[in-house]
Amino acid sequence: MRRKLSQKTKKILKHGTLWVLFVVLLVLLMMWSTPMAQTKVIGTTFSVEQSYYLGLNPHEVLESIFHDLGIRDIRLSVYWNRTERERGVLNFEEVDWQLALAERYGARVILAVGRKVPRWPECHDPGWYRALSEEERREEQLALVRAVIERYKSHPSIVMWEVENEPYLPYGDCPDYAVELLDEEIALVRALDSHPILVTDSGELSFWVMAARRGDIFGTTMYRTVYNRFFGQITYPIPPEFFRIKQTFTRWAVGKKPLIVIELQGEPWAARPYHTLPVEEQYETMSPQMFRETMEYSARAGFDTIYIWGVEWWFWLKVNGHNEIWDIVREKIQQVSAESIIQ
Repeated sequence: MRRKLSQKTKKILKHGTLWVLFVVLLVLLMMWSTPMAQTKVIGTTFSVEQSYYLGLNPHEVLESIFHDLGIRDIRLSVYWNRTERERGVLNFEEVDWQLALAERYGARVILAVGRKVPRWPECHDPGWYRALSEEERREEQLALVRAVIERYKSHPSIVMWEVENEPYLPYGDCPDYAVELLDEEIALVRALDSHPILVTDSGELSFWVMAARRGDIFGTTMYRTVYNRFFGQITYPIPPEFFRIKQTFTRWAVGKKPLIVIELQGEPWAARPYHTLPVEEQYETMSPQMFRETMEYSARAGFDTIYIWGVEWWFWLKVNGHNEIWDIVREKIQQVSAESIIQ
């Protein structure tokens, strides 16, 4: 006689089976996911605002990025609050000199446009913006994007547009951020120019598919040690295989688009502005050794193109007598360049 299983036992077996299937699927994905990559491109994101914030001369920082570090792949931003201080009056002088310097060194530029672009407070709204109606905001945002694309679409250094930065991540001082505008902005850029479009998202906190589906290239962030006001300083317990699995799934969902790391953590993330801390405390969340390990982590995660975040900090450290991280990046850039020549 067969014994009947109780409802509790059936439930346990059902849940156990689901967990086994999940583990098997995870293992299969890891087996089929992107293998460890050899770094082919090392770039960075440069911010005029961050340079000023650290008390640096942005011209000197950008010149050193190209001349001393040897970086040739860089992401620059059009900060709305600096470009259109008065409604309807656009001043592109700050963007012009950055692109002129990039052209002088033969650099390849990703230009970020929109309301939400790299660096805190993420949404760089001009002072007059928040007094507008919703429809007026929409019109002004699209007008900014149009003006930027039309001005720079023929610039020889531009290789890609980033339309909004991490649009699906609710982060920063961005009240009433209208992610619904993203598709309109992308359609406008496509109508005006043929350069590929980059759309970015969080590596640890987002799903990727919505962002990856919209752009020609997808860029993920990769932060390992962060500060959270609820939990304090935390290091994400995420192995590099996590990103390899996400790459496999994303390519399955949206097709074989290029996937890059657009922000690899390369600066501290502390409870207060890191440059107000002693260097020893800054190194608690990003020391030279941690920096090397993070670069290796990105390769083990299956990415061959990485833009490292924090170049203004490396320069600040160098100015203050700590060359270690600056020298590490310069060494890595030279290795990548040598390998590219050999290939």
